[in-house]
Amino acid sequence: MAKTVILARHAESEASASGVVNGNPSRPIGLTDRGREQASRLGEQLAGERADLCVVTEFPRTQETADIVLLGHDVPRLVMAELNDPPFGRFEGRPIEEFRGWLNRYGPTKPVGGESRVATVRRYARGLRKLIARPEQTVLVIAHGLPITYTIRAVRGQDLPLALAAAQVPYAVPHRLGDMDVQRAAVVLEQWAEEQEKAA
Repeated sequence: MAKTVILARHAESEASASGVVNGNPSRPIGLTDRGREQASRLGEQLAGERADLCVVTEFPRTQETADIVLLGHDVPRLVMAELNDPPFGRFEGRPIEEFRGWLNRYGPTKPVGGESRVATVRRYARGLRKLIARPEQTVLVIAHGLPITYTIRAVRGQDLPLALAAAQVPYAVPHRLGDMDVQRAAVVLEQWAEEQEKAA
């Protein structure tokens, strides 16, 4: 069982710098120059720590961040789709405020792009459980703002807002959690999803 999980949001991407959403991993959206600098600083911060495994998602922005962070280090890589950003359907490539407005209006149980926010959060909980079931001692996770923010807030006992806006964790900042923290976050996410469905 993994004893330490280091979570970090990917560095700034071209989509996030433009304020648009990208929930389709096949789109070739990489990091900005500023994002590459952020990833380099994250690599410097983690230089003294040994990661036994690096988990990324299917999105190029997480993989490019990991490439920079781990430059010169031979760390096995695992793609975990459970931690992917949610699909945005007709909002793909549109301003994020349009999607947030829709989400606030229709709530967490209405699907967009084939997946509701409730389904996304349940998927994240499955991903967290897979992380702590890993045999590696230390796992570095480069993922997205939504799963990282929800996990950190769940561990801290904070609410899980639908539209993150000012609540989202910053780019390329490490958050160290123990296996029990991650386990607790998975439980909180599952409870949140169940409560949202009951309230719908």
